[in-house]
Amino acid sequence: MILNNQKIVVVHVLRAWNIARRYMVTNGFDGALTMLGMLTGFYASGMTDLYVAITACLGAATALFISGVSSAYLSEKAEREQELRELEQALVVDLRDSDYGQASRYLPIFVALVNGLSPLLLSLFILSPLYLAKLGYSFLFSPFINAIILGLICIFLFGVFLGKIGNTFWLWSGLRTLIIAIATVAIILFLERFI
Repeated sequence: MILNNQKIVVVHVLRAWNIARRYMVTNGFDGALTMLGMLTGFYASGMTDLYVAITACLGAATALFISGVSSAYLSEKAEREQELRELEQALVVDLRDSDYGQASRYLPIFVALVNGLSPLLLSLFILSPLYLAKLGYSFLFSPFINAIILGLICIFLFGVFLGKIGNTFWLWSGLRTLIIAIATVAIILFLERFI
């Protein structure tokens, strides 16, 4: 029995959401770890110029956004077009103007935006202590330390989210990603001694 067109579209949308969620976690994690690495490097080098740090981090966040949008769009568009062609051949019908055909055109845009926006928005959030310090707000710690702590918290929460998705113990999942982040910071601080 062949599914009707609306059921096919619902399946298509649900699959796209699952793909977008994976992209959000993967690229968001990359963005958080990139910011964490850059901020640790700035802190270890004794950087105090907030303008330079913010500009460099924004450059990296922008590159992650553009890379995320373009790579996800191109790959998902190709995948959707192939699926559409295969379905058209199986049903012996032109589906370009159907709901499924329209979903095949719009869902790559949705997935691409999720893939690009997740590291950008997360990066902006992690950098917020630097923005606030630049505006004159004072903190108990250096704005770099505050941003690093915020980055570690975000990475821990990514792990918690993955634990919920995978139906595993949320604390252990969060701690695993936190260990990765702390190891990254430790490696950067270790390598800084040889520069």
